[in-house]
Amino acid sequence: MLAFFFSNVIYAQKLPTAAAPNPPVNLETVLGNEGMAYQLMINKKLKSIPKLGFFSITSVLGAWKKGPYDGIMSQGLVTYRLFKGFDVVSGFHYTDVTGLRPTAGIIYSYGSPGFLVVANPRIDLHKDAIQETMIMTEYKPKLNEKWRLYSRLQGLYGFSVASKDHARSYILGRLGVNYKEFNFGLAANFDWFGPFKGNQNNYGVFVSAALF
Repeated sequence: MLAFFFSNVIYAQKLPTAAAPNPPVNLETVLGNEGMAYQLMINKKLKSIPKLGFFSITSVLGAWKKGPYDGIMSQGLVTYRLFKGFDVVSGFHYTDVTGLRPTAGIIYSYGSPGFLVVANPRIDLHKDAIQETMIMTEYKPKLNEKWRLYSRLQGLYGFSVASKDHARSYILGRLGVNYKEFNFGLAANFDWFGPFKGNQNNYGVFVSAALF
């Protein structure tokens, strides 16, 4: 779920430095037929050590009717930029199922104002480790001087390293428009949980905003 953050980093680079000295805080909310999904993302670099920073994502899934797939996932990572587009990260990862665990990984990104690709593999530093890989593509062609089409396809697959059992996966789709720091439109979330791949799909609308 790094897509909106990286998208707005690219957007922020087009603004005057005084308006966005650091990447913005990003919020996204999905309201669908099965429930709500909320996400908060923070990525900041130290002013005195610009290669070093902190990255955090908190995601909340909540069904309109209480179900087995409600939950919270949160991570806080120290980031270090090795070179343009490539960061190494380490910190903690938390879910209702696994609890709090140390984790490490990398983030690779390539983008322009109209196109973005992000890959983020990570692994728990734990005897019962979960390995996850997220890959995302985003396409925002210009419609006119103020508006862009907004489209995003994002997938994640996680599994237990020891047993090879499925742990968590999803496919997220977004189709809408972009205006300044806002994206909004149609959303589809396909989620699978646990070794038996319990499934919950959610269709609805989304809105996201970058807070500078």
